[in-house]
Amino acid sequence: MLTVTPKTPSPSPFLHEPLPKSQNPNPKPSNSHQIHCFNGSYHKPTYQTERGLQFETEDTFFRHESATGRDLGVLSAALYKQSKQQLRVLDVMCGCGIRSLRYLAEAKADFVMANDGNDAHRRVILGNLKSIERGSGDEKRWVVTHFDANRVLSECYLKREFFDLIDIDSFGSDSSFLRTVFNAVKRDGLLYLTSTDGYSSGGHRPNNSLASYGAYILPMPYSNEIGLRMLIGGAVREASAQGYHVSPLFSYYSYHGPVFRVMLRVHRKALPDNRHYGFISYCNHCGNSQAYSWEELGQMSCPCSNTIGSSSLVVSGPLWTGPLHDATHITKMLNLAEKLGWVGDGTGTDLEKLLSRMIDESDPRLPFGYIKLDEMASRAKMNSPSLKTMMSAVQKEGYVASRSHIASNAIKTNCPMVACIRIAKELQGCQKN
Repeated sequence: MLTVTPKTPSPSPFLHEPLPKSQNPNPKPSNSHQIHCFNGSYHKPTYQTERGLQFETEDTFFRHESATGRDLGVLSAALYKQSKQQLRVLDVMCGCGIRSLRYLAEAKADFVMANDGNDAHRRVILGNLKSIERGSGDEKRWVVTHFDANRVLSECYLKREFFDLIDIDSFGSDSSFLRTVFNAVKRDGLLYLTSTDGYSSGGHRPNNSLASYGAYILPMPYSNEIGLRMLIGGAVREASAQGYHVSPLFSYYSYHGPVFRVMLRVHRKALPDNRHYGFISYCNHCGNSQAYSWEELGQMSCPCSNTIGSSSLVVSGPLWTGPLHDATHITKMLNLAEKLGWVGDGTGTDLEKLLSRMIDESDPRLPFGYIKLDEMASRAKMNSPSLKTMMSAVQKEGYVASRSHIASNAIKTNCPMVACIRIAKELQGCQKN
């Protein structure tokens, strides 16, 4: 993949031409409450504010709850700009344009291409980006286009217009762009991918997950983490086919939607091996989980049974089995958030808590998945100890444990379910005494 110096993408034949003067994209309000639309109707402006930036959403798809995902994207983009001294962003499905605006204003992007397949959103996007001086020639800061995701990615590749960060905030399990996106991202660049398909991650549509991400997913108790691993695994598969490999900088789950977002760094060489791309099993009988490599297919069994291929064993994959986060990168994100005033001094507690938990989850000794205390208590036929008490007891026995940013009443630990049940019962015995 070639790396080129930033240039003006506006001459590209596929870019949207400016609207005629008779169709002014930024009409003046006829009064303080109404704006005249192209079709002669009127609408009330729907102004929102995020991190001090005002923007309009109108009838575009927008969620306040996704602000945290936008925070994480901006922090990673800003760190990339500090490191590389340049930042060109392609916002493939920009909606109202708030992500593009934040990349320009907060991450100090040199150039942003804000693309949305619905050209009816053009007036809103232009209105939201106008607070950033557009510039011209080699100094142009942003441009708005309206094309299908695969088309804009392919056209950028054909024009040799490559990007440091490509943000694809897609809906459902749409993964058709996973192959073309690697043609438009720079070497060592970033991909910010999305899935909102909770049915597939929950194992309820295995044929759909197989078609979209190349993974046959069955129900498991930590399905929301499976959703992140499924998305990363799909990117790993497509990257490998083109001579690249990807590594997660962070993986973020949010219950609204649900939304699965992963920030990946793209490396030029293919995966050196498949040790983090394999299969995950869960035993319905004892609650134990294990990872299996491709070489171990056909030899899957659980310690609670000597029978290979036991009927109690559920297997999903192939998917990503490695770390979900890069602790060094997230630590830098947290430090930058403090400098920006987004966390600290009693502000931004949710973002600070999230980043701190991600750092804890990054311990390389922690395996995939998590143990829900409700499931453990049900198997033990007892009331669950508090999460804090359970974590402390597990750690005293030499195991590693952290809270999960995905499930509030669960712990990530290398302590097997059987040992967790024993520890919980011992705690209950101590409390009775």
